[in-house]
Amino acid sequence: MNSPRNASGPAAGKHAGSPSRPEPDSRRPLEAESAAAQRCGLVAIVGRPNVGKSTLLNALVGQKISITSRKAQTTRHRITGIRTVGPAQFVFVDTPGFQMKHGTALHRTLNRTVLSSLSEVDVVLFVVEAGRFGLDDAKVLALLPPGKPALLIANKLDAVQRRNDMLPWLKSMQERHAFAEFVPMSARKEADVQRLFDIVAPYLPAGPWLHEEDALTDRSERFLAGELIREKLFRLTGDELPYSCTVQIDKFEEEGNLRRIAATIIVERDAHKGMVVGAGGERLKRIGSEARQELEQLLGAKVFLELWVKVRSGWADDEAHLRSFGYE
Repeated sequence: MNSPRNASGPAAGKHAGSPSRPEPDSRRPLEAESAAAQRCGLVAIVGRPNVGKSTLLNALVGQKISITSRKAQTTRHRITGIRTVGPAQFVFVDTPGFQMKHGTALHRTLNRTVLSSLSEVDVVLFVVEAGRFGLDDAKVLALLPPGKPALLIANKLDAVQRRNDMLPWLKSMQERHAFAEFVPMSARKEADVQRLFDIVAPYLPAGPWLHEEDALTDRSERFLAGELIREKLFRLTGDELPYSCTVQIDKFEEEGNLRRIAATIIVERDAHKGMVVGAGGERLKRIGSEARQELEQLLGAKVFLELWVKVRSGWADDEAHLRSFGYE
């Protein structure tokens, strides 16, 4: 079996059936190749819910643009993150975790987003938890398009207690799919993230950049505001609040260094509204306070944030409601 490109040493090999790429000893660090021809490509980050895709995207971009939470299925939109390193520009696409339950229009919409993303990209990062591979992972693996390089990202390596178990596991993964690369790593370790740039870069097509060198995302401040509010909602309600809630931005106004934002949290039942508001409105106040503080850091501006909670029964299974809330 070929050695994985791990976090503790230099790149050491690739799958025999993978697309060609420069040999490791002929490749210099990206920062040293600034005078080389430009490369630019779309890179999909896919995997089952809650394997760390959004954490990985934020680490690759170097700034938070995708929300994270212990609650599965946090990402609902296709989030584009951009990072330029030396001559290479990486356009990362963080997709929703593929939904194994297809019962609602929301689930079907999220799955369409995943499949659409896979059809458009140049490289796929298939993210799993290091040392683990279950039925839900297998269902996502089956969606990988043929003919496109797919890299196995064995994330959360720092959580693996017995590292000796990794080689047999990697061998079993090699038998499941002709991965171009095997990359055990932790998205929370800067050295691992930087190594990943070097591994992915040769798979990007040669060509001009699609975005300015300092661009981080193609999403608007308005969109990011809604995502951050939704993150605080999930984090502060834990498992109490069902997955079927969303955030709609009603107003986003810029006045110099001030942003005036009004948003509505949409839930399906009156009982859910009570969970969000909390006793004496304390939970809603905390959601607003934490979202406002993080928005001020992200936007570099003073933020005035107003939040309301409304009940829209059945919104997650209504195509018209989904479109009005910004789902593709």
